[in-house]
Amino acid sequence: MGFFRIYGRVLGLLGPDRWVAIALAFASFAMAGLQFLEPVLFGRLVDVLSRADRLDPAQVWAESLRLLALWTAVGLSGIGANVAVALLADRMAHRNRLAVMARTFEHVLSLPLSFHGHTQTGRLIKVMLVGADSLFWLWLSFFRDNLNTLLAIFVLLPMTLLLNWRLGLLLIGLVVLFGALTAFVVNRTEEAQGRVESLQTRLAGSAQDALANVVVVQSFTRLAAETRLFGDIVRQVLAHQYPVLTWWAVVAVLTRAASTLTVIAIFVLGTLLHMRGLATVGEIVSFMGFAILLIGKLEGAVGFVSRLVLQVPALRELFQLLDTRSTVPERPDAIDLPRAKGAVAFEHVVFAYPGGPRVLDDVSFEVPPGRTVALVGQTGAGKSTAMALLQRMWDPQEGRITLDGYDLRDLTLESLRRNIGVVFQESMLFNRTIRDNLLVGRPDATQEEIEQACRMAEAHDFILRQPQGYDTLIGERGATLSGGQRQRLAIARALLKDPPVLILDEATSALDAATEARVQRALRALMRGRTTFVIAHRLSTVREADEILVFDAGRIAERGTYAELVAAGGRFADLVRTQLTGGAPAAAHAAE
Repeated sequence: MGFFRIYGRVLGLLGPDRWVAIALAFASFAMAGLQFLEPVLFGRLVDVLSRADRLDPAQVWAESLRLLALWTAVGLSGIGANVAVALLADRMAHRNRLAVMARTFEHVLSLPLSFHGHTQTGRLIKVMLVGADSLFWLWLSFFRDNLNTLLAIFVLLPMTLLLNWRLGLLLIGLVVLFGALTAFVVNRTEEAQGRVESLQTRLAGSAQDALANVVVVQSFTRLAAETRLFGDIVRQVLAHQYPVLTWWAVVAVLTRAASTLTVIAIFVLGTLLHMRGLATVGEIVSFMGFAILLIGKLEGAVGFVSRLVLQVPALRELFQLLDTRSTVPERPDAIDLPRAKGAVAFEHVVFAYPGGPRVLDDVSFEVPPGRTVALVGQTGAGKSTAMALLQRMWDPQEGRITLDGYDLRDLTLESLRRNIGVVFQESMLFNRTIRDNLLVGRPDATQEEIEQACRMAEAHDFILRQPQGYDTLIGERGATLSGGQRQRLAIARALLKDPPVLILDEATSALDAATEARVQRALRALMRGRTTFVIAHRLSTVREADEILVFDAGRIAERGTYAELVAAGGRFADLVRTQLTGGAPAAAHAAE
């Protein structure tokens, strides 16, 4: 995405505020015109005073007062236009910055696991925050300071030719020189700044990775190593950033030098023209004012362009993120399925992760509403992948999956996932209150319903022992709770959601034997009347399943009830014998 295309898109984001942007453009034009008038009025006043010895004193005072009154009106109008531009630009920039952040946040959350599995959280946060801040600064500085510079250069500067074309050509030559110098430096620094931004993104990712695993860092004495890794990236950032900053420092020095030379050139040329009767003293003074005004604006414009170059990579990353398309797109005419009955079918499903071998190979099975199916098999056999496909985290390459006869790809993602509840192997709690975590699946639940779900999940009593009960903050990923407490909250969350299809992914793996026995009773109540898929290596839940599917290398190797599979003497029977004898390989045979 090229430089000008990026900034065209930046302005395009202001579509909802286009009338405000148009009003700002008119106000900026007025400001530029008023600023253009001030040196003209000053020059006219000097001309009046230079002819004072040849005019009647009353005439001198009359002309002077008229010019001063007009100058006062111009000054007050300029102040009013400045205030209007500042207020409108500030509010528009703040409003749209937050709108872009909200849009990016929503977009990232909607992207599937195929995206999040390969993208660091720290990088996403950095891209969103830095990109939105860059947009804010650009909108604000463009409309508040630099738009009237552009208008002055392209609209008002040519008008100086009407006052004195010789002096006007000198000013235009100054602008052309500035433009050529800036274009040269932009060309030399744009690519280098892209490398800097890439390293900044790595820096954010490295910091997030270490902070998210701070327990590992401290337990394995990785503090020095992680600090050294972070410092290495910092040094690379500086090594690439310094040359860019040097180029723009050179531009700043040349800008100051050019301003001094221009003022001297105008004075010298103006003197020569005045001696030949081709310029008045007032015109020379006016052009001196033009030069000082224009040089100040050009210095600001060069600073603005330098910031643009520095921020192009951040904006490019933001737009690339916004342009990322989901691998599970929702069809425009997708069906909003109400509460499902719970009939699930896999029809010759084939799936492979990008660049990998097949994880599921011709998997077919049907589950009538209200039945419980257990999935067992070795690690990597395809059990969890099958359940991820049921939630449409991915789409199969071949075959289809249906819910109540509807192909999942024909349903809206929201209605599909609204009908499926999941208790994960990891509890995945927010850094919010216990109540907020429980309400994730059902925001309108009453306190009575919350407490009932928690009692069924054996969670109510330990919640009441917390400092603020249900309003206790539980820390990042529920860090203030034990593993068993976190898991019971996750079960209560699923109970509260009350979905017709339920997935239990090692739902009791973090519980001790006594607590598991209590939670199993709650799970049996939860499973009653629902289509339930159970992934577990403990046989207490598997034993009661209506059907057991034994996965092996992406295929269903065996299926049947617990008694049927034990009697068949196959893979499942081996698993049962291993667990009954307390063999260590039990988990390796059954868990994924």
